[in-house]
Amino acid sequence: MANVSNDTNLIVFDADCIFCSGFARFMAKHDRKAGFRFVSARSGLGRSLYEKHGLDPDALETNIVIFNGRAYTKMASFAASMKSLGRPWSFLAVVNLLPDSLANWAYDRIARNRYAFGKRSCPLPSSELKDRLID
Repeated sequence: MANVSNDTNLIVFDADCIFCSGFARFMAKHDRKAGFRFVSARSGLGRSLYEKHGLDPDALETNIVIFNGRAYTKMASFAASMKSLGRPWSFLAVVNLLPDSLANWAYDRIARNRYAFGKRSCPLPSSELKDRLID
């Protein structure tokens, strides 16, 4: 299992989900400042990070975004990611203005139905993502 330091900005994502892998490809392409690295949630490191943050590593119902030493899940993970990109993407962090119960309700609806929205087998990672994939 790969070892990462506490100051590594990470995105742990379900590589089998078309939304999650698309999000990871988007972040790899647009991330110029934060230097995110990426970890498949199904890998040994991904599973251990889910457990470390009190999440079920078999359910994979959220991405985990670790930014500046803090872990974010559900809609907060999306907001933290967008904020890290700077303008114009940081404007999408407006989802943080929603009450957590509403934001996470919407996130959960998408997460629970994500395989129905898109194929379960995703395309190979982009070169930007492949270069920053840890495990």
